[in-house]
Amino acid sequence: MISYPSYKVAAAHVAPIFHDTDRSVLKACATISEAAAHGASLIVFPEGFIPGFPIWSGVVAPIRTHDHFKELAAAAIEIDGPELDRIRSAARKCGVFVSIGFTEATKASVGCLWNANVLIGEDGTILNHHRKLVPTFYEKLVWASGDGAGLRVVDTRLGRLGALICGENTNPLARYTLMAQGEQVHISTYPSVYPTRPLEEDGNYDLENAIRIRAGAHSFEAKVFNIVASAPYDRTARKAVERLGNEALALLEASPKAVSMIIDPTGVVISPTLSAEEGLAYADVDIARCVEPKRLHDVVGYYNRFDVFKLTVDRTSNHPVLFEDDKPPAFLTTPKASTVAPTVNGKTNGAQGHSDAVSGAPALVPEDSRVE
Repeated sequence: MISYPSYKVAAAHVAPIFHDTDRSVLKACATISEAAAHGASLIVFPEGFIPGFPIWSGVVAPIRTHDHFKELAAAAIEIDGPELDRIRSAARKCGVFVSIGFTEATKASVGCLWNANVLIGEDGTILNHHRKLVPTFYEKLVWASGDGAGLRVVDTRLGRLGALICGENTNPLARYTLMAQGEQVHISTYPSVYPTRPLEEDGNYDLENAIRIRAGAHSFEAKVFNIVASAPYDRTARKAVERLGNEALALLEASPKAVSMIIDPTGVVISPTLSAEEGLAYADVDIARCVEPKRLHDVVGYYNRFDVFKLTVDRTSNHPVLFEDDKPPAFLTTPKASTVAPTVNGKTNGAQGHSDAVSGAPALVPEDSRVE
């Protein structure tokens, strides 16, 4: 007999201390403690929470934001750095799962940054590390493109958890990739504000409406719970933009703001909807409620045509260089024919590392899907 878990989740509608990594980490740890004290088993933070979403990149010309970019790069964190260790420790201490967005740095470069998200287990283990596949619009001037390595659904005691960042929730192939791995709880994260037009023009992007459409669509199509976490636009973000001028500030103030909420497998909002003020939106998740809607249409089961549609996903991690160390020079060895690896287009087969593929047919990732 299959037993389905039931528990409480929290969407953390909280703002970081803009461009201040240490204080943002402290705030994240305090929020984790608060949500855990209220019975939440999973806490979800917004996109780019550490050290704040680069809202400045969309309100003035890029030649005016070099200082902001340098500040962001200096405040960015690495996946194995002490900042995430502190958040992992908080998750372990409270015995909860945590999803948090951050700007990721790398030792390979002082200027290459990614829009990343990490899922942390109740024991502090990193369960999945995802980099946004394609930065959206003016984000391309800040973040690099990610890869498919993080397109994974993790099997936990809370069910099968997956996550996408902001505009990725508009990508039907990315969403289907998670659906096809048996996703039951989806995490979607967003910034506080997203201006797309000057003040004097109509038709600015309605961020709240866009979030509701995307989140509801994925919940309804995948038959999953969807935890939506965005950040409110607060005074620390406002202060960071002030030096770009009154017009930039006015544009951000006038633009539609984001929302946080939790949606059930039928597309219905089941939590408070938070926008202007900080807070935690709670809701109860019962994975058993994902079952009945599948009778209507299960797009990764019977309600599809896998003989017609095929999807292949490359989950290879990208690296700037691959080294082969500790090998004697070729002239000192004469390898036997049986030991020579096959080549493809002149390259050693497998040199890029293991590559997973998700086919168009329903398939679940291995039970041990953790990414250390």
